[in-house]
Amino acid sequence: MAIKPINLGRKNTNKNPPILSHEFVIQNHADIISCVAMIFVLGLMDETTAPFASAFISLHHNVSGEEPTREQPLGKAFTYVAGIKDYCAVFFYTLTCIIMHAIIQEFVLDKISRKLHLSKYKLSLFNESGQLVVFYVMSFLWGANVMLKEGYLSKFSLLWDDYPNHPMSFLHKFYFIIQLAYYLHMLPELYFQKVKKEDQQPKIIHSVCGFSIICLAYTFGFQRIALVILTLHYLSETFAHIFQLIGVFDRDEKMASVRIVNNAVFVFVRFTSMVIGVLALYYGVIASSASKLRGYLGLFALLGLQCYFIFSFITEQLKATREAKQQTKPAATQKKKTPKEKTKRSKRESDLPEADQSPSAPANKVKTK
Repeated sequence: MAIKPINLGRKNTNKNPPILSHEFVIQNHADIISCVAMIFVLGLMDETTAPFASAFISLHHNVSGEEPTREQPLGKAFTYVAGIKDYCAVFFYTLTCIIMHAIIQEFVLDKISRKLHLSKYKLSLFNESGQLVVFYVMSFLWGANVMLKEGYLSKFSLLWDDYPNHPMSFLHKFYFIIQLAYYLHMLPELYFQKVKKEDQQPKIIHSVCGFSIICLAYTFGFQRIALVILTLHYLSETFAHIFQLIGVFDRDEKMASVRIVNNAVFVFVRFTSMVIGVLALYYGVIASSASKLRGYLGLFALLGLQCYFIFSFITEQLKATREAKQQTKPAATQKKKTPKEKTKRSKRESDLPEADQSPSAPANKVKTK
């Protein structure tokens, strides 16, 4: 009995592309990357390769004075800071994100899209929003859990206390590793998902800007403030992509009136993010620490980013309003002719010979013998 292999990358086809060809790599990219990730995992089982493999899998820069062991659970007792070894972990978990992306695409999104028979444009929106909703929901719940455990909601001053040397718990640090890995994995996914060149630019900008902003906040000690702002941001993005998915299913636009919920959440998130940024950076970091320049740069960057989001939101709303007005007008409408235009036309037709006049006025037939 033959065992059919599981292809996590793309749909199974009858064609067998040549090994190491572009099509072969695209169809089997998740299986190939899974084998690469397993090499690092197997490296932990040998004493000679364990230090090298652990640099990619474990979290480093522990400042709690003791290292995690098998008998001790990974929890709040162990605290970490940012360091150069974190980017080895980012590389490994980028591979993990690519594998998870393929699993969600193959076993969830593709099965749903086959039943819907969507157009290419709507299928692209469905796949993009489906992947992002999973990431945003997971990140929001994870960030909210860390905020509750660390007490950032009950004691607001924790956001800037001991800046920039405040340590992170295991879940707090691992949260940023996954964030960086996810935004980095978007770049190879352009190749694996065969994204057209004209559609690549906004995705590249999204990936590079997201990775850069989180990397700067993580490196320069704004981990606590960034966690709160990102959690709020992902709440807004979750609603935005959920309503985009609703737009894919709602062909008659019966749920168009419910989009006001998305607008309300967006305004709430942007206003709250700016208030938290001003309080934590201006009245916290700048006022109570020596790193005033770093605090000002962080404040201006945060306010500028929020203004960009608001500007993009207003632009999209105006564009959607114009498109809605154009759709309400009948496609086959014609201009009503004014009395002046009618008289001019009748004069032109009266000057013509009878045979050349408008067929609306039938000419007298001439009987021939």
